[in-house]
Amino acid sequence: MDREKKNRGLLRQVMILFIAAVLVTGGIVYAMQRITSERTVRRYMEYLSVRASDEVILAVQEYPAYRWLLRYWYENAYDLDIEYDVGFGESTETLEKCRILAEHYPGLQIRYVSTQDIVDMTPEDRKLYAEVAYSWLITRINEIKQAYGMDFLFCAVADEPYDTQFFLFSAADPGATRGTEYEQVYTLGTVSAVGKSLQKAMREAKLYEEHLADAGKYMDCYKYFEVVDGHALFIGITYNQTGIKADIMARTIRGTAVAMLGQLILSLACLILMDYVVLNPLSKVQQNIRLYEQTKDSAVIRENLSKIRSRNEIGQLSEEMINLTEEIDDHLDQIRRITAETERIGVELSLASRIQNDALPQKFPAFPDRTEFDLYASMNPAREVGGDFYDFFLVDDDHLCLVMADVSGKGVPGALFMMISKTIIANNAMQENSAAEILRQTNETICANNRAEMFVTAWVGILEISTGRLTAANAGHEYPVIRNTDGAFTLLKDRHGFVLGGMDGVNYTEYEIRLQPGAKLFIYTDGVTEATDEHGNMFGTARLLDALNIDPQADPMSILRNVHDAVDLFVQDAEQFDDLTMLCMEYKGPAEG
Repeated sequence: MDREKKNRGLLRQVMILFIAAVLVTGGIVYAMQRITSERTVRRYMEYLSVRASDEVILAVQEYPAYRWLLRYWYENAYDLDIEYDVGFGESTETLEKCRILAEHYPGLQIRYVSTQDIVDMTPEDRKLYAEVAYSWLITRINEIKQAYGMDFLFCAVADEPYDTQFFLFSAADPGATRGTEYEQVYTLGTVSAVGKSLQKAMREAKLYEEHLADAGKYMDCYKYFEVVDGHALFIGITYNQTGIKADIMARTIRGTAVAMLGQLILSLACLILMDYVVLNPLSKVQQNIRLYEQTKDSAVIRENLSKIRSRNEIGQLSEEMINLTEEIDDHLDQIRRITAETERIGVELSLASRIQNDALPQKFPAFPDRTEFDLYASMNPAREVGGDFYDFFLVDDDHLCLVMADVSGKGVPGALFMMISKTIIANNAMQENSAAEILRQTNETICANNRAEMFVTAWVGILEISTGRLTAANAGHEYPVIRNTDGAFTLLKDRHGFVLGGMDGVNYTEYEIRLQPGAKLFIYTDGVTEATDEHGNMFGTARLLDALNIDPQADPMSILRNVHDAVDLFVQDAEQFDDLTMLCMEYKGPAEG
């Protein structure tokens, strides 16, 4: 009887505490849902704003001569005869201008006029083209505004202290009136005052490319775009987020109320049954678990638990605990064996990683007695062992072979395939073959015995040291990056051949580069450009070029360090999913004497 009263008292305590917990939880859930809804609205509006501004920029950049157009519109804003809100070819006036341009320049695709084409035009035709392009662009900007439901979308030129802005273009709803009065859509050349908060937003956008700010029921976005003759160009967006906030908040309140009510009713029913079905049998199970923790006597625990006859989950739990005690000792032995095996595998992987690293040239300077060139390379595998590799060696006294490759697999299979591929390429290169022939023979050898169906992307170059002539071929690998003397690093979009091991009988195209003294070559694997941050954004080619051009005159080791630091700063704590492999070679010119 005392035990029954004790259990019922425990049940009442649990009921009171649980009901209180449900109510408190309801308040917490509501508060969290409210915070979440606000964050959801902001993230959604941020996403729309950034995406819309990017689409505006892309719409402008669709014109090959867009920088010329921006400058021309800015400088001749009040002289242009602009026809607003027309589509491609939908206006008689715009069609007539297109006809005139087509008549003056037969075969010219007006939509894709280049800067050089414009230079060849007469001043009158340049004005016609600028008017046609502006009318077409405004139509596209209007479509973007409608698609994203914006209140205001524009592009303006502004300079410090950003107290005024010069409108290049602004989007309009269908039938909107364009002018300079309040609530009218601004035309080209309109100048308006800028408030203090928006001036701050422009400064932030200039520093960080884009800036988003809440303004009550509105969200404003400024994105830095271009510089026109020293003047900053911004994309501006305004959203009304009142309706979205109200809808999310209403859904949050309804969802929270329904969830809490259902939880309260269900919990009360479960607590009523708990006294009869759960507490006593579960208490016995708990006691035996504690006894096992103290004594580890499996026989006694099995005997005690076999007395519980509940025909429910508690009874099943008792049976499972009996089976569990029989298995625990076996599992302990297995854990000991697995631990020992894991330690052995770890040692072997560590040894494999050391062997792989030793297979790659690691000694720098690699050729201390050669003054004609300098190079540095590094490989950081995503796992203990990787599939990327680089190589460099002298074919003879006047020819240096450079190799950068990426195996399709990762881990141990990729490492084995990497070692085989590296050896084959080196053997073919030492036969004094051309870069294209090295790739062709390597592909034939790999395809002859490739049941694993793995493949390799590779870039191979042969530098004639005495002349600076570099002959190279590309088998599906990343574009190399070249820096000419006293210039910046730029991407060399060479012609790609098919990957090695992918198909038999492939021939590869060879091309030639003339390196002047002081020129640099940078080759890498996709682990650099495809490195991702915690949001899934890739490092990309543009950031790679920025990192290379931090100090383009630095030695190859410093060049690689700058790129590696830039990747680390971008990725931060995100996991590395691919091998990170780079090589930089500086050609210093033929040896004197």
